[in-house]
Amino acid sequence: MSAFSFASATLPEWLDYLERMHPTAIEMGLERIRRVQAELASEPSFSIISVAGTNGKGSTCMMLEAILSHAGYRAGCYTSPHLLRYNERVRISRREAGDDELCEAFRAVESARMNSGVSLTYFEFGTLAAMYLFSRAEVEIAILEVGLGGRLDAVNVFDTDCAVLTSIDFDHMDYLGNTREQIGFEKAGIFRPGKAAICSEQDLPASVRRHAQSINANLMHIGEHFGYSTAPQSWSYWWNGESRHALPYPALRGACQLKNASACLAALDSLKDTFPITLSDIRHGLLEVVWPGRFQVLPGRPVTVLDVAHNPGAARAFAASLDSMERYPRTYAVFAMLRDKDIAGVVRELRSRVDVWLVSGIDAPRGATVDEVAMQVAQALQIAEPGAGHASEVAVHTIRKFRNPSEAYAYACEQAARNDRICVFGSFHTVAEVLKNMVERR
Repeated sequence: MSAFSFASATLPEWLDYLERMHPTAIEMGLERIRRVQAELASEPSFSIISVAGTNGKGSTCMMLEAILSHAGYRAGCYTSPHLLRYNERVRISRREAGDDELCEAFRAVESARMNSGVSLTYFEFGTLAAMYLFSRAEVEIAILEVGLGGRLDAVNVFDTDCAVLTSIDFDHMDYLGNTREQIGFEKAGIFRPGKAAICSEQDLPASVRRHAQSINANLMHIGEHFGYSTAPQSWSYWWNGESRHALPYPALRGACQLKNASACLAALDSLKDTFPITLSDIRHGLLEVVWPGRFQVLPGRPVTVLDVAHNPGAARAFAASLDSMERYPRTYAVFAMLRDKDIAGVVRELRSRVDVWLVSGIDAPRGATVDEVAMQVAQALQIAEPGAGHASEVAVHTIRKFRNPSEAYAYACEQAARNDRICVFGSFHTVAEVLKNMVERR
């Protein structure tokens, strides 16, 4: 279909077109997007913070956005994926881009793409559209969340003024490698010569240090160059001998958020000559930050916790956050994942926190079927008996199958007692469907 037939296309029509445009959802490499960016002829005139990591990068982006915006800077923020609306991915001054704005950006990118004679993936197209809107809005600084890896991700076509690497764990191994050394090298690809490279992964692979040294990036590692300490009602952050005390805990809940907040503040400290901020900006930003679906505890009883945890590292952090909550008689898990994720690995991290597993399939191209999820859950709930040469099922666990996450959640709400807990996790799709169903029922 010709690009000109989309002169008056709606946002849903554009998104459907982008999903069908490229033969594969993921294709690593920067050559195609560089050609289209050159055709667009709109090099960013604003500063950039790029954020990579297996987990924690979205939360870090949200804190950066909240603090910079409270300080009065016109900030753009690009994240992915979205939960309910594509518009969530592109924000300017903490406002989601409107449908008309996105359609205008898509038309500009499509014109440049056709002139360049290449195809783009959904994410590559969206990245260029976001940067187009940031340029049009004359933002002063843009926060860009890396989609996958770093070195060959679409975001890396743009030079960053500060790179942030939040964590390095096992995910997307088909593209990034099977060891932390390989994965770390790919993620460190967003580093730039002479620029700050903020790393809040405590167990930093040697490959990251070697790459930073080889290009002369200014590596700043948590525990060495910056860090934090906690107190019952507040926390403190330090950077190169300087400290900020009596900071409020971030509004984002979860045991990992102080590590993410420290990376955020280290990034801002590295840019303080250009973007000075006050202690008041930090405090207000931490208290005002919002990021749905990330250890999001809904009001009411039984308590419902939403988390997009979709790999063992994220599940480990989710488990630690669940442990910080009060004790509950029973915990129900509404659980569905994508087929190419480590389903059993996620279950193993959370099996001691869950009593009843309510599993379903995901209606998406990469979605696992309910039978695939149930089989993986059942296998992961097998614990070897000491001294025995076989495994035996853990009797306390129950597994029930449902057509979709919404049905599983409805069942959980019916069965759970007032003092029980319901956890919805495993994928953005899982959390999004439950959230969408809640919105439609209001």
